[in-house]
Amino acid sequence: MIIGDEIIVTILKVEGNSVKIGIEAPKNVKILRKELYEDVKRVNLEASKVSKEDLKEVWKDDKGHPRTGTSP
Repeated sequence: MIIGDEIIVTILKVEGNSVKIGIEAPKNVKILRKELYEDVKRVNLEASKVSKEDLKEVWKDDKGHPRTGTSP
């Protein structure tokens, strides 16, 4: 199977209810199994909910003082 001009999907092995596939694609194309993609999506959504105030707390040194340099 060919997807677009640069991605080739090949069936490597069929065993019972399991199918092993091979995917050839350019290095700049990210390929994730669906469950990993869903995990990445969930983690990114959770990270996007962090408030600016939460980030300011993280940006403090071990004594509770704001760090020097560029702040979030």
